[in-house]
Amino acid sequence: MAQASAEVRNAAHHLHSETVHDLRVALRRCRSLADGFRQIDPDKSWKKMRRQGSALFDSLGELRDCHVMQYWVEKLGEEADPVTERLATHCKQQEKIFEQHAKQALEAFDSKRWDSLAVVLSRRSARLQPGSAPFQALALERWTTARKLERPALRSGRPAALHKLRIAIKKFRYLVENFLPQYRDAWVESLKKAQDLLGEIHDLDVLIETARSIRAFELAESQERWEALIRNERDLRMEHYKKLMLGPDSAWQLWRSGLPRGRQSRVASLTRLQAWSGFLDSDVRHTRRVTRFALRLYDGLVNCQVIRGGHARSRDLLHAAAVVHEVGRAEQKNNHHKRTEKMVASINHLPGWSRSEVEIIARIARYHRGALPENSVLRDFPAGRRKTVLLLSGVLRLANALDADHNGSIRGLTVSCSTESVLIRAQGFQPQSEIAETIAAARYLLEMTCGRAVIVKPPPAKRPPVVRVIAKRRTGARQEITGRT
Repeated sequence: MAQASAEVRNAAHHLHSETVHDLRVALRRCRSLADGFRQIDPDKSWKKMRRQGSALFDSLGELRDCHVMQYWVEKLGEEADPVTERLATHCKQQEKIFEQHAKQALEAFDSKRWDSLAVVLSRRSARLQPGSAPFQALALERWTTARKLERPALRSGRPAALHKLRIAIKKFRYLVENFLPQYRDAWVESLKKAQDLLGEIHDLDVLIETARSIRAFELAESQERWEALIRNERDLRMEHYKKLMLGPDSAWQLWRSGLPRGRQSRVASLTRLQAWSGFLDSDVRHTRRVTRFALRLYDGLVNCQVIRGGHARSRDLLHAAAVVHEVGRAEQKNNHHKRTEKMVASINHLPGWSRSEVEIIARIARYHRGALPENSVLRDFPAGRRKTVLLLSGVLRLANALDADHNGSIRGLTVSCSTESVLIRAQGFQPQSEIAETIAAARYLLEMTCGRAVIVKPPPAKRPPVVRVIAKRRTGARQEITGRT
């Protein structure tokens, strides 16, 4: 952001091709950083920074596109060619208009506000470590998005589809350069090459479309010549792109090899959820205690065979729901559990997790408190998933009640079972306390789903230690007396 401020001052004095390019690069870096951090830290300051630079960035983009078109006209055109003259004249006219727009945007740019946001955002960004699991999960998401766009783009060859692919690769590139320094040196060349090739294809598509829109072609012969020339340049770059990006040794495979796979991708995404929750949650210690209680309860029920089959994946769902169950408090105090459900369900893509699993996580977090889930509310889930939601919601609801006072009065727990009941021994539990009443109400959902009574008690009182006392009789003989104090 400091570099962007310096480039703003340079452009205000000399608005030519190099200063426009340098300022756009600096602003693009800031915007890409904001886009990356906003996926984990939803603080409004990131959006404010991005919005403040948008008008200037867009106006400079128009001017930069005009400069790029001038380059291609000079490269492909001939001096005596009327089409070249018309395109060159059009570019000069547009350049004057776009320069005026850029000057107005530079004058409107609030440098003091920009610098103050830089101070705030520097502190917030320090909470996240570059190269960490949340950014790896985010990179995998960007890679997946771009990869899915390639096949339809290459199949159709349409300018709009190729441009969309270019933007997706560009976003992936900036995320790697900004947040994954361990891969920057190994990947930067192929990332830049793929983006440049698609960028030049886009430039050529814009050039021919502009020539047609301004009616630069008076003769069909000249139009055919220009279209053939541009098509040849375009096809050449397309072949280079395919050589780089297709096949078993493609750049796609190089990039994917460094990102999490299988179980690692689920763990990385869970870490991303934890980081996201940490920025939104007003009581992180409470969430950590509830998460710990929920997992211990679940493991105890598995060990007692109250829960059978498929528990590894269900445990992940419970873990994720416990991590995010309080995020709704960031936007509203009342009925925050309902807001939590909407916020979690709005996550479009979580690498390693299916869309249905994200919806289950949202629903479990929703029912950690409040009204009990009704069948009508869960009818969009199959019977098996419905049972999972009810069971895990019951576990999370009881775990949340065990820390209802938010002060950690209950420090730990153990689980044991009989054929008729589940016994939870909670350290620090007081049967006559207010929290005991909350726990009594919260255990009902778990009782209903597991088919056993749930009893919460303090740990059994420790028996006093056995001591050996040596006593003397009046006669002087020694006698060992064993007793309990």
